[in-house]
Amino acid sequence: MSEIQQSTSDSSSDSVQFALHKTVVMVGMMGAGKTAVGKVLAAKLGVPFIDSDHEIETAANMTVPEIFERDGEPFFRVKETQVISRLLDNSHGILSTGGGAFLSAENRQNISQRGVSVWLNADLSLLWHRVRYKDTRPLLRSADPKGRLTELYEARVPIYKLADLHVPSKPSYSIEEMAERVIAALLTRPDVLEKLDA
Repeated sequence: MSEIQQSTSDSSSDSVQFALHKTVVMVGMMGAGKTAVGKVLAAKLGVPFIDSDHEIETAANMTVPEIFERDGEPFFRVKETQVISRLLDNSHGILSTGGGAFLSAENRQNISQRGVSVWLNADLSLLWHRVRYKDTRPLLRSADPKGRLTELYEARVPIYKLADLHVPSKPSYSIEEMAERVIAALLTRPDVLEKLDA
């Protein structure tokens, strides 16, 4: 099952029914496509899509940058862990997490016990291309945002490699293709995702 042919035309999952047995937690760097791919993935699997940052913002009635500015990153990380733990207890779906969430050993343990982690592995040049014009990333609000992104990337990749499944992201892949590739990876884990007979 490790060699899975993926084609968005011939083996598209749109007409296939699936049974999702665990929450799929999207992890990776800012700009990797966790939210965009996660939304398409959820639609293809017919399950809810949840964004942990959005849930934190709703609970706090503040944006993530505002929380960082007012309360600091350590406070945000505590709230993030609480929210992710709560969301893992809900019905199975696709959960997109912030770039720093998987760095927490407690989050990694919770995810591995109650869900499955999928690392969207995009290289540094692709990430920078996607985030360089956005000012919504509090960790990149520095005099040298590219240098800061590089530091974060180098520090975080060894931890992202601990994820249960790895799905490479390339500039040529559409969001649709990435969702199909995630499905193919998930199907290597029957405890997570199964195709249902027509």
